[in-house]
Amino acid sequence: MSEAVPIQDPIRLHKALDAVWRTPPGVGRLSAVNHTIVGRRFIVTAFVFFGIGGLLAMLIRAQLATPRGVFLGPEIYNQVFTMHGTVMMFLFAIPLIEGVTFYLLPKMLGARDMAFPRLSAYGYWCYLFGGAILIVGMVLGVAPNAGWFMYTPLTSRPFTPGINSDLWLIGVTFVEISALSAAVEIIVSVLKLRAPGMSLDKMPLFAWYMLVTAFMMLFGFPPLIVGSVLLEVERAFGLPFFDPNRGGDPILWQHLFWLFGHPEVYIIFLPAAGVVSTILPVFARREIIGYLAIVVSIVALAFLSFGLWVHHMFTVGIPHLALAFFSAASTAVAIPTAVQIFAWIGTLFAGRPQLRLPMLYILGFFFIFVTGGLTGVMVAIVPFNWQVHDTHFVVAHLHYVLVGGFVFPMLAATHYWLPHFTGRVPRVSLGVAAFWLIFVGFNLTFLIMHATGLLGMTRRIYTYDPANGWEWLNLVSSIGSFVMAIGLALFTVDVALQIRFGRRPGRNPWRAGTLEWATGTPPPSYNFASIPVVDTRSPLKQSTGLAVALAQGRGYLGFVRDGRLETLGVEVTSGQVEQVVRLPGPTYLPLVSAVATAVFFLAVLFQVYVVAVIGFVATIGTLLLWTRGHGDHADRGAMPIGHGKYVPSHGESGSSPSQWAMWIALFGDATAFGSLAFGSLYLAIVAPNWPPPQLAQWNLLLSGSAAAGLVLAAIAAGRSVSPTVLPHAAKRKRWLFVTAGAHSMALAALVGMAFGVPAPTEHAYGAAALVVLCYVALHVALGAVFALYGLWRSRRGFVSLVRSSDLMIGRAWHAFTAAIGVVTLLLLHAMSWTASP
Repeated sequence: MSEAVPIQDPIRLHKALDAVWRTPPGVGRLSAVNHTIVGRRFIVTAFVFFGIGGLLAMLIRAQLATPRGVFLGPEIYNQVFTMHGTVMMFLFAIPLIEGVTFYLLPKMLGARDMAFPRLSAYGYWCYLFGGAILIVGMVLGVAPNAGWFMYTPLTSRPFTPGINSDLWLIGVTFVEISALSAAVEIIVSVLKLRAPGMSLDKMPLFAWYMLVTAFMMLFGFPPLIVGSVLLEVERAFGLPFFDPNRGGDPILWQHLFWLFGHPEVYIIFLPAAGVVSTILPVFARREIIGYLAIVVSIVALAFLSFGLWVHHMFTVGIPHLALAFFSAASTAVAIPTAVQIFAWIGTLFAGRPQLRLPMLYILGFFFIFVTGGLTGVMVAIVPFNWQVHDTHFVVAHLHYVLVGGFVFPMLAATHYWLPHFTGRVPRVSLGVAAFWLIFVGFNLTFLIMHATGLLGMTRRIYTYDPANGWEWLNLVSSIGSFVMAIGLALFTVDVALQIRFGRRPGRNPWRAGTLEWATGTPPPSYNFASIPVVDTRSPLKQSTGLAVALAQGRGYLGFVRDGRLETLGVEVTSGQVEQVVRLPGPTYLPLVSAVATAVFFLAVLFQVYVVAVIGFVATIGTLLLWTRGHGDHADRGAMPIGHGKYVPSHGESGSSPSQWAMWIALFGDATAFGSLAFGSLYLAIVAPNWPPPQLAQWNLLLSGSAAAGLVLAAIAAGRSVSPTVLPHAAKRKRWLFVTAGAHSMALAALVGMAFGVPAPTEHAYGAAALVVLCYVALHVALGAVFALYGLWRSRRGFVSLVRSSDLMIGRAWHAFTAAIGVVTLLLLHAMSWTASP
């Protein structure tokens, strides 16, 4: 091991760190995993999709500007409005959140990168490829055409026989891999990769917002993925989950979709609110009021948002008691939102506000979002909801909440962090003119829609009769949309001029207190030449010379050790230094894995299932290659990090980021399993045409063998990491062999049970049983792979008594698989019981 000697000369320290952290130029940029580069890619790509979505919106408004318009035909119009919603929700809003978070979060937390750089890069490529599938489909004229919510039975094969709906299901599911990987990445990075001393109560509010948002993504996206898979299986193989004639129910799709869809609104809003909570105190020139109250309100908002999904289903025949509950929950969610708004207003009144360009957008956000919140309370009231359901009133409300609650803060963020992003500030700005065009154009467009909605204009119609009295209202709305588009074009020109001709400012031009302004602008590949100690929420205001001290290597890790990329990991609550986290350098593996994943999804889209299997196996194989050669062959013990302090590497700490990531990912997996179980029981209890004509006669020998194999695998995996076994390689290997063998036995039994499922294409009972068995069987097969992989890592010398992270990760998977397997067997018997005459 090379000597870890701090380098006091800033130039020498920069060169030494940059030699290790930098990404190769040219084609080598494709191997980038650095969070700054990946974050920039997400941001730029999201704004490109925003431009596409905006053009689609212009086409919609051009068609509706006059009655009986002939600008777009009905089929093209259906594709255009479907793609507009899909692009804005799935290809712009969430990916932009991911990009801003990837770029800013490590800098705000005092870290050198995210916890899993390759996962971030893989997520970006999945986002790009999934979005490309949807855009290419639109260019070829086969874009999805049933609305961005894809309601069944309209999207079932009999009513949409082409590839259009499949394109949405495949493309969006592909993109959501990016969202789930980002959720795990963000949660682990916030909890484990912070500056020493940054306890949870000293984190910047943006980190709190993103931590809660990431948990919402982790629990909110799996129901939609499950629903998308079920609908694609129904379309491809005829399994009738949503066909009421065969024991399915189209309302099940609405439940699964809106279990994602309403938390999605707050998943979009909360990061934007985090931007407001970061920018507003800077221009108010005082600390934000009510830090703890804001944190509590964020958590409360997250919990409440998962109890609102029926808010969108008030007209489908829900029992009155349920309507009352969900209506009350929908109004109650305004309380934690109001706490944040009052904290922001109080901060402005207690400070000395400066009306700079980012603040203009923040004030625009206040007006528009509060208006959207008021109409939100209106549509939460059931009788009023019945009157305006599926009208332009709801379109107006949605845009006031999402554009006001997300786009305006993000435009403020662009102006605020663009000097950090580019190292330049504007010489002459067009930003004020752009703001007023966007603000006035937006209100002209959508304020009018409240009126057209109250006058009865329904959503998703491509033409209307002039006798309805909507003509001049739609014309004004369309004119407003083009005014807003001109403003956004001017905004783009202003940003381009700043990037090209802006002057170079000093560090921290806004005099902010958060750590991202302690880096260079634009930031170096490693963020911080040395890592700070934090004991306040505004470290740059507490210590004006902090940036210089860090550049001189006077913090932790002010050196390069063994040519490795290092940052610090901390204890979750206190922020005390716990470990040295070693990160991977540039690699093409995330791109290769994403290409293999794309092969899988495209093969499913075109129903070439042999190729899909190859793509899936290739994806798993390349993902496992990520850790090939990474790790230590011998125990290193505690390592120096500077200032006389020693801590172990993350592989020897007993609380590595990888272990946290596995448990967090399993929470999301459990949500997917819960959604699948909910769907199965929902059909058994609520769906029409039950009981089924034929019940499964489950083989007790197969069922018992599956349960025994699952439990044995979990026990053996636990034994392999016990303190009495870990030091002995031979014992370790034996228990891992037992784990793999037990999984193989359980897999064989589950496959045998799947062959006994009665007529899965004839009734939803058999379809649900088959899908649940396949879900568990997939986990069992991967469990066998993990056991063999742990055996391989053990044989290569990467495992010891203190270096047990690989096996601990596997143990978590085996325990989870055993749990869902046993629950599945009970569920199958319960379904048989509920289906009995």
